[in-house]
Amino acid sequence: MSKRESPPPDALYGINAVREAVGARPMEYVLVAEGQHGQRVQEIINACRAAGVPLRFAPRAALDRAAGTTQHQNVVAVCSAKAYDDLESLLPASTEGTPSALPLLVVLDGVEDPANLGAVVRTAVAAGSSGVIIPERRAAGLSPAVARAAAGALEHLRVARVTNLVRTLVDLKERNIWVYGFEAQAEKSYLDLDYATACALVLGGEGRGLHRLVREACDQLACIPLHGPVQSLNISVAAGIVLYEAARQRQQH
Repeated sequence: MSKRESPPPDALYGINAVREAVGARPMEYVLVAEGQHGQRVQEIINACRAAGVPLRFAPRAALDRAAGTTQHQNVVAVCSAKAYDDLESLLPASTEGTPSALPLLVVLDGVEDPANLGAVVRTAVAAGSSGVIIPERRAAGLSPAVARAAAGALEHLRVARVTNLVRTLVDLKERNIWVYGFEAQAEKSYLDLDYATACALVLGGEGRGLHRLVREACDQLACIPLHGPVQSLNISVAAGIVLYEAARQRQQH
């Protein structure tokens, strides 16, 4: 889905998610729980008034129904869904230049848990990633639950959804973007990779890791060495480790 299409409305919830979306997405209105006017909620009320977004005050039970959860922190925004970006918008015209200007993409191979996707999005924004690429099928899409887990970061990141992940990786390589896959069985450490170049970091979904064809499409495979009885890391933790190593290397060049 590109930005030219009109996605269905979302019931976006959570203070950080709603606050960042005010002014970033078209909004029908924002629901605020009656009698819940703490400082953080009041900031959202003020932002809505400044942006001309209609406010509605309602019992908390009405917000529970609108959000489909009780974990809304007393604010729910009825707004346009977060639109997917075209893959082209994540890629620069050239892959030459200083490391900080080169693409640093995160590619997720079948992450199905919205909380994990949201956490990766937040980590990607914090580490300076150029964007995230996700597949259309058998993977979580952008949803209010993802926005809530990202705590507002979703409004600051380009996310492309592609039909064929393997073909996309091949296309990235043809554009001189190195494709690095991460899995526990790899012999090379993530510390041995060169991130001071245009690169895409490919991480597998919960439990299964990388699919075979995705693995074979990677230029290099690396692992995050684990010590003690722990056999795996949450994908958002793994993403944070490799993204910040990439950021460290890029700052040194």
